[in-house]
Amino acid sequence: METYAWSIPLRTRFRGIEVREGLLWQGPAGWAEWSPFLDYGGSELVPWLRAAREAAEQDWPAPVRDRVPVNVTVPVVEPEQAHRIVTGSGCRTAKVKVADPRSAIADDIARLEAVRDALGPDGRLRIDANGAWDVPTARRHLRELARFGLEYAEQPCPSTEDLAALRRHLAHDGLDVPIAADESIRRSGDPERVVALEAADVAVLKVQPLGGVRACLELAERLGLPVVVSSALETSVGLAAGLALAAALPELPYACGLNTSRLLTDDVVDEPLVALDGWMTVRRPAPSPARLAALAAAPEVSARWARRLEETVTLSR
Repeated sequence: METYAWSIPLRTRFRGIEVREGLLWQGPAGWAEWSPFLDYGGSELVPWLRAAREAAEQDWPAPVRDRVPVNVTVPVVEPEQAHRIVTGSGCRTAKVKVADPRSAIADDIARLEAVRDALGPDGRLRIDANGAWDVPTARRHLRELARFGLEYAEQPCPSTEDLAALRRHLAHDGLDVPIAADESIRRSGDPERVVALEAADVAVLKVQPLGGVRACLELAERLGLPVVVSSALETSVGLAAGLALAAALPELPYACGLNTSRLLTDDVVDEPLVALDGWMTVRRPAPSPARLAALAAAPEVSARWARRLEETVTLSR
């Protein structure tokens, strides 16, 4: 199996990184992406490999829709830039990153004010804290941020138990801010505990870290929660798997977080998967030889990814 290591800078620092890397390879069913973040290790990498193998070796489940509603993702940027990102996206739903250690709640408020202005009163606005707040901090901040009419707050606290406690506090405070679970599903090792503890109103599913499209469909059925399909900051090859999941779900009540290719400065395909007027067409683009060559990782990076893949293959046996 021939693999292609790629390295693409981000337009804005996102999730603590400035460059995205990964591997691509082609199988009988099509191209696959394997791009686990560098903070994943050991057995955590195995589901990412299962997802890549599924993409390369199996047809994805039949779609029930040919296009998917998506949100625009707003990184931790100044309010003026946040406004431009939203107005230029054509999306009616925005997910705004908050709780960055380099900024304060006042910065988050200013960013949300700009995004709400760009969306107008009828646009949907959600936030993502990536588990940065403890329960008292999340409770205090969500009291301030609820005035923006939040569709939901994604992973405001790190653990499933914290999310459950926060939901109880918000109910006591009379705050109608639904909670979405992301890391509590993809990294906890026990996603169904989210339901058992009544820790979330919405489940965020990401194909790579959860083991593939079929695995996500099965998990969605077991959880019984409304689902948002989101990306793991992939190239368009990886995003196609997320689109396949969103297209196959029986119900899709929320816009999905798959419109992320423009967070990268480039892509491995000639026609990247991007939204038009808030929708993405379900398709599966293949990388071009020219793009693969232009975005090839440095030899030492390629060697590191090859070792990482070899170690993960061994763990998966």
